[in-house]
Amino acid sequence: MKKRIAIFASGSGSNAQKIMEHFKYSDGAEVALVLSNNPDAYVLQRADNFEIPTHVFDKHDFYQTDEIVELLKRLEIDLVVLAGFLWLVPENLLKSFPNKIINIHPALLPKFGGKGMYGDRVHKAVLEAGEDEHGITIHFVNENFDEGEIIHQARFRVDPGDTLEILKFNGQQLEHTHYPKVIENLLKKYN
Repeated sequence: MKKRIAIFASGSGSNAQKIMEHFKYSDGAEVALVLSNNPDAYVLQRADNFEIPTHVFDKHDFYQTDEIVELLKRLEIDLVVLAGFLWLVPENLLKSFPNKIINIHPALLPKFGGKGMYGDRVHKAVLEAGEDEHGITIHFVNENFDEGEIIHQARFRVDPGDTLEILKFNGQQLEHTHYPKVIENLLKKYN
């Protein structure tokens, strides 16, 4: 039986797209659902293009009820994947899917992580700090932003004169290459 993935995203969903592409013809796994806290998120259109069901929710549903947990259980989700999802995951979801919720962060954690550190903010901070390398981190999710156990990191050199756009582009290339493969390898470990 195929392993089932649920993707949470808040925005455009370029990582979600790469994951959907990766598993479209897979015998071992499928993206069963895309969820968003933003009814206008482009990721919902991307999911629709792959004929993958979507679910939009609000803060009340996510933090005050078990609606999302029950939905994921009903759909027999094996792995929850955060792909540009900006809210802290609530305790009921963490407890229902122990070590089965992962996230990707656009920096080499533990540097440049935490509340409010996402997207361009991360790349600006890396430039301002004068770092000579940058990269991505894929990690398990816990009750704190960007503090879960690290699963995989990939890095690239930051050259003098590199701009925010260059860092963002290089980081996204790593994200799109590594995230689907890490997900596939994780799913192979689950019975």
